[in-house]
Amino acid sequence: MADIRPFCAIRPRVGLEERIAALPYDVYNRQEARGETIKNPLSFLRIDRAETQFPEGTDMYDACVYQKARDLLDEMLREGQLIQETDSCYYIYELTMDGRTQTGIVACASVDDYETQVIKKHENTRAEKEEDRIRHVDACSAQTGPIFLAYRSQEAINSLVEKTKQSDALYDFTASDGIRHRVWKIQNQTEIHEIQENFEKTGAIYIADGHHRCASAVKVANMRRQAHPGYTGEEEFNYFLSVLFPDDQLMIMAYNRVVRDLNGYQAKEFLEKVSERFRVEKLGKEAVSPKEKGQISMYLSDCWYTLTIPVTESAIDPVGRLDVSVLQKELLTPILGIGDLRTDQRIDFVGGIRGLQELERRVHEDCSVAFAMYPTSISELFAVSDAGLLMPPKSTWFEPKLRSGLFIHRIEA
Repeated sequence: MADIRPFCAIRPRVGLEERIAALPYDVYNRQEARGETIKNPLSFLRIDRAETQFPEGTDMYDACVYQKARDLLDEMLREGQLIQETDSCYYIYELTMDGRTQTGIVACASVDDYETQVIKKHENTRAEKEEDRIRHVDACSAQTGPIFLAYRSQEAINSLVEKTKQSDALYDFTASDGIRHRVWKIQNQTEIHEIQENFEKTGAIYIADGHHRCASAVKVANMRRQAHPGYTGEEEFNYFLSVLFPDDQLMIMAYNRVVRDLNGYQAKEFLEKVSERFRVEKLGKEAVSPKEKGQISMYLSDCWYTLTIPVTESAIDPVGRLDVSVLQKELLTPILGIGDLRTDQRIDFVGGIRGLQELERRVHEDCSVAFAMYPTSISELFAVSDAGLLMPPKSTWFEPKLRSGLFIHRIEA
């Protein structure tokens, strides 16, 4: 039974939403983030990446950076660029990319549901990446980036969402990357109760994207629970900002791999080793994506190949059946000598949104071989999460990305 609640959002004043909304903080490196905030001084990236407001060379983890984030948030509220809602509402958030639309419900999910695995994860998190967001959420006393959650589609929720979308949108803009964003507010108490009641019937909820943001929100909640031993469970810090999407609307893109060297092999020797474990077909110079599960496209020495995973008895666990797991087990580790994907500096990951040309560029520039994967499916993600298991790092790439700054959740004690 999932506890998915409406909340009193902080959100942009109508007319400023396009200028304030920003891509997630972690899609930019430091230089790119600074450039974005110079180009658009109202970008919410100023708050999510407050080091951009300091001279180059400032330690991005200094306490003054997190305090600056809080100061900027308060300043935008004082100046009316952001407004604080006084009533608890749900919001409908629609994103359209390349003619494909997905529509989610903006709400707050329960920390307790995360702890008891009603909200399920499929990735491990890294402590150093969590620490930054823990300090950011704690300093701002607000969650500024929503967690991307998925649930098994429900007709009752779908119908209410579609009904709401027949009315005028609160926000409607197309960002510079071509993605259209539309938002509606649900404040009718009957409809709010209906949504809440239906989520209570959904069973499991799944983290699609934002594992580090989610883990950080939970850890801040636990810090505040310790600081307020008489807490009731109703305080805002017991909930975290989320957008929940039905599974049948989501698209997962491939998360591809590039490797810096061939572990001492010449290209011909490497191909021979790969041929012992996969059926290898030489394609030529034209890039070709995998056409189905069980295929991997490989780029080596200016040539593309298809690697077909041999048909064998399926792995018992849902992780072992993933193409990314087979690549790791049969090629990356035994042939290229790559063990821990999280720490090995010889491997890098390229989101599918960047295309196969980015893999070619990396091989020409700083790598020796690239692997284009067939996308992991949402059903595979659910199966791994339901089994209480974890996918290999960088197994899924979701598009389009949710914008930060459209919805903010204050967690004052």
